[in-house]
Amino acid sequence: MSANNDYKIPAQTRIGHVHLKVSNIQESLDFYCGLLGFELTTTYGSDAAFISAGGYHHHIGLNTWHSKNGPPAPRHSTGLFHTAILYPTRKDLAIAFQRLQDANYPLSGAADHGVSEAIYLDDPDQNGVELYWDRPKDQWPQKPDGSLEMYTRPLDIADLLGELE
Repeated sequence: MSANNDYKIPAQTRIGHVHLKVSNIQESLDFYCGLLGFELTTTYGSDAAFISAGGYHHHIGLNTWHSKNGPPAPRHSTGLFHTAILYPTRKDLAIAFQRLQDANYPLSGAADHGVSEAIYLDDPDQNGVELYWDRPKDQWPQKPDGSLEMYTRPLDIADLLGELE
């Protein structure tokens, strides 16, 4: 299969939702709704749930259709690396980080990527989750040729939490 190099997907295109196979709907709802704050929009029988931010029909689908009580996917195999949840402001990311800290929820990392700041963790099924906010585009670092200068540096947690003061 060859790609037409002249075609560009429309700039307004977005990733509409992610649908995850999980082992236990309630544990996933406790994480995504109870801890992260998503809203349950509907269930589909007892084996699927749909959750969102702000009343959208769903940003995340959760189902046990082929995975009920199953083990996590092997870490060193192909598949989804993480679901990235974009917060509108740095303060919103700080609030999410504080909620995770208050719940003693384990994190797998935190990074400054130049274009964004991110917190990494796993959901109850060890699916990777990135919580992040994007810096304004005019603040994105650039290489001398004008391309993005993305990097991974330690996140200044104290500065992030300063957003809560």
